Amino acid sequence: MDNIDLASEAVKAMANSYSPYSQFKVGAAILTEAGNIYSGCNVENISFGLTICAERNAIVQAVAAEGPGMKLKEVVVTNHNEEGVSGACSPCGACRQFMLEFSDQDTKVTYPGENGNVETTAEKLLPNSFRF
Repeated sequence: MDNIDLASEAVKAMANSYSPYSQFKVGAAILTEAGNIYSGCNVENISFGLTICAERNAIVQAVAAEGPGMKLKEVVVTNHNEEGVSGACSPCGACRQFMLEFSDQDTKVTYPGENGNVETTAEKLLPNSFRF
């Protein structure tokens, strides 16, 4: 799988975002070590603490399908606001920790930055994270 396939899946998932409070749609697509693609979108709640991010939504679907041994190979995130404009938006701290739970040091993460897409690893996104 290449990044273009995952980006397309992230855009498709973003279209289903439930974001009536922020009008900020986010989509994510992941590739697992098993070669499967899963996608998710953000789902807001009026009680903002109950909102689930697109990245965690996709990862939860992967674990449900592949089981607790699921490992991430790559994560791609996309977004746009109510005008359809994409903006810089890195994964939040909760998503970074969640990604690391199912990653190794080489898991690739791509997200919109101020000057185009940023490509990094889950490990670099959250140094000194909680790890077993």
